[in-house]
Amino acid sequence: MELHFDIKSKIDELTNKIQENPDLAKDFQKDPIKTVESLIGIDLPDDKLQPVIAGVKSKLASTGLGKKLDELKNLF
Repeated sequence: MELHFDIKSKIDELTNKIQENPDLAKDFQKDPIKTVESLIGIDLPDDKLQPVIAGVKSKLASTGLGKKLDELKNLF
């Protein structure tokens, strides 16, 4: 079975879900593969999930950095 989905939109979707739910965020930190599989509802080989996980981690990091920079702007 071959699975096709838009990785960018899936990364955006997963990032939003993780940001909105602190429990999901903790689960993602502990076991990103299991968390992503549970969110998409499909058990995929780890190597197929790595690009998605890397994208979610990157987006979460950039979002956190953006918020911190906005907080610094308010100081001045």
